[in-house]
Formats: sequence, C-alpha cells, structure tokens
Amino acid sequence: MTDKEPKKEVAPTNPRGIPYAPFVDKVEDYVTSRADVEATLKNFQEMISKYQFMEANQQRRAAGLKDKMPDIQKTLDTVRFLKTREPGSDPIEATFELNDTLYAKAHIPPTDEVYLWLGANVMLSYPIDEAEELLSSKLAAAKQSLENCEEDLDFLREQITTMEVATARVYNWDVTMKRKEKGEQGALEDVEKDGSPNG
Repeated sequence: MTDKEPKKEVAPTNPRGIPYAPFVDKVEDYVTSRADVEATLKNFQEMISKYQFMEANQQRRAAGLKDKMPDIQKTLDTVRFLKTREPGSDPIEATFELNDTLYAKAHIPPTDEVYLWLGANVMLSYPIDEAEELLSSKLAAAKQSLENCEEDLDFLREQITTMEVATARVYNWDVTMKRKEKGEQGALEDVEKDGSPNG
C-alpha cells in the first residue's frame, strides 16, 4: 500500500456500529440547487427506513431477552437451592413442567450434578458449581445485552428524529426556493407588461 491511496472517511458510529445521522444545520451543505432536492429527500427517507428497520430488530431482540432472563434466573435459583442440600438428607418432592399443560412429580435426592438444556434439543450434565457459574455468566451476558439493546433503541429513536428534522428542513428549503422563483418570475412578468419596474 502506498501513502497516496485515498483514505475513506469513516462515519462516526455508536459503540455497536450504528452510524450517526447527519445533522443538517445548513441545507446548502446538502442541496446546491432545487434539482438536488428530490434525490436528497429520497436519500434521507432511505436512511430513516434503515434506522426504523434496525429499531424493529432491536425491539424484537430486547423482547426475546426479557423473555429469556426470568427462565435463566429461575434455573439459577434452583441450582443454588440444590447446592445447599446436604448429602444424606431426605429427597424433596417437586412438581415440574413437561409441557404447557403436563406436569410431573419427582423425588429429588441430594445431588452434585444437574442437567441443563442448551437449546436445539441438547442437554448436558454439569457439576453444580460449573452449572451455577455458567448460568451466572449467561444471566450477566443477557442483562448486558438487554442494556445495550435499550441504549441502541434510544440512540436509534434519536437518529430517526434527527433525520425527520433534516427531511423537513430540506423540504422547507425547497418550498422557500419555489416561492422565491415564483416571486422573481412574477416580478419579471410585471416588468415586461409595464415596461418599467416602478410601474
């Protein structure tokens, strides 16, 4: 690589790579003539659509995490309870769910291992300490992920608002330019009719 190669300017992003929306302070920085307005508005609408798509994905992800976290917490609490049981103590009777409408009773003796569902019809045996560590890390990761999701949702709403304001500014600029042109055209027609600008 040579130093003379053009370097692409990297757009600023949030910590998870979502780009910031451009803030339109001066419309003239984005639109040089009325001919550019339609393409600029189309570009801004496309960006709004992308942000809305990302927002919908983040909402689904957050909802999934909110559903999953109570299950992880409940499993972790159960593992911690089983860890407190003394060897040689009486088995406990528990009712557990097999299906939405099907429950079974079980007698659970003190144990030093548990079986955890990993997903995709996979279950593994873990020593209780490892299971507790795994579930604690999964819960912490889910909480962090949910926090990131909510942060990204706030960020995306802010970017959508910024783009909607930018779109309104460009549209209003276009309307102002149309009026100005109409006014100038009307003044020229008056001059041509009267022969002089002062009538």
